[in-house]
Amino acid sequence: MEFHFNNEQPIYRQIAAQISAAIFNGSFPEGSQVPSTTEISNRFNVNPATILKGMNQLVDQGLLEKRRGLGMFVTVGAQEQLQRVRKAQFLEHDVQQFIHAAQALNISADELQQLIGEGYSDE
Repeated sequence: MEFHFNNEQPIYRQIAAQISAAIFNGSFPEGSQVPSTTEISNRFNVNPATILKGMNQLVDQGLLEKRRGLGMFVTVGAQEQLQRVRKAQFLEHDVQQFIHAAQALNISADELQQLIGEGYSDE
């Protein structure tokens, strides 16, 4: 984890985003325990209340669950949930920007489909 204290984004949101990214990429597998607020606080010199606020956002989203006396754990289905959310965001935001940029460059839909097809076949 890496926090940017001069970033416009509050630290608790950076914490939530980084834990979420770790769940998405499998660094924190479903059912696994995430580091405690104390561990993160001590390691990165961040107030434990700030860490907890970020983690509670993920609890509210259903990505983490609190187990009394044990800590926070990644919920079953969290990775799939994140994939659905990120896919929707990609389709709503990134694809639209991509299409608008292509239109501004006078790239036809057919050309764009061909370029996308070629991009996939290169893999």
